[in-house]
Amino acid sequence: MKIEVLYFAWVRERIGEPRETVETEAATVLELVKELKAREERYDLAFSDLKSLRVALDQELSEFDAPLAGVCEVAFFPPMTGG
Repeated sequence: MKIEVLYFAWVRERIGEPRETVETEAATVLELVKELKAREERYDLAFSDLKSLRVALDQELSEFDAPLAGVCEVAFFPPMTGG
């Protein structure tokens, strides 16, 4: 399946692009991350500490064990801070 993957903040800086269309067989977000990490060192670096990342599926906050079935867009970003 094809999924639009978006990267924000330092994730985008490490990967070097804001978005890409990914062809994947991953069943969960974590499986997608494993596929991305295997691509190149820049992805491995960006996803080296999942505790410092959040994920949204079709613009809804989600977890890394969430299924990708029916999902069109996955976004990765650091936790939000406010003030």
